[in-house]
Amino acid sequence: MNFRPRPKEAPEINLIPFIDVLLVVLIFLMLSTTYSKFTEMQLKLPVADADRQRDHPKELIVSVASDGRYMVNKVAVQGRGPEAVAAAMADIARGAKDTVVVISADATATHQAVITVMEAARRAGLSQITFATQSSAQAGAK
Repeated sequence: MNFRPRPKEAPEINLIPFIDVLLVVLIFLMLSTTYSKFTEMQLKLPVADADRQRDHPKELIVSVASDGRYMVNKVAVQGRGPEAVAAAMADIARGAKDTVVVISADATATHQAVITVMEAARRAGLSQITFATQSSAQAGAK
C-alpha cells in the first residue's frame, strides 16, 4: 500500500476560451451599435403605405397649412392658438366623445402647429387622434 501523499498539482485556469467569448461579444456589440449624427438625417414626411383605409362615421378633419393656418372640416379657423382650434373642434364635434380627429398636416408644417392641434383636441375632450398621410406612390407622382 502506498500511503505517501501525492504532490498536488496547482489548478490551472485556461483563459483562451474566456478571451474567445469576450472577443465574440465585443464584435457583436460593435456590429449592432449604430452611429448616426442627427445633422445628417434627412426626413421627408408624411408618406406612409397602408393596406386599407378605414371609414369613421364621426371624423373631424383638421388641416394644418405650412404657414400655420388651421381648417376644421374645411372651415377656416380664426386664430392660431389652441383655444381657437379647440372651440372650432368642440362646435363641430358637439359633445360626441367618440369622434376621431384626423390631423392632415402639410409635410412642411411646423411640429408646433401639429402639437397645437393635439392640445386643442385634448381641450375639446377628443382623445382619438390619427394622422393622414399619402402613399409613397402618390408622393412620387407629384
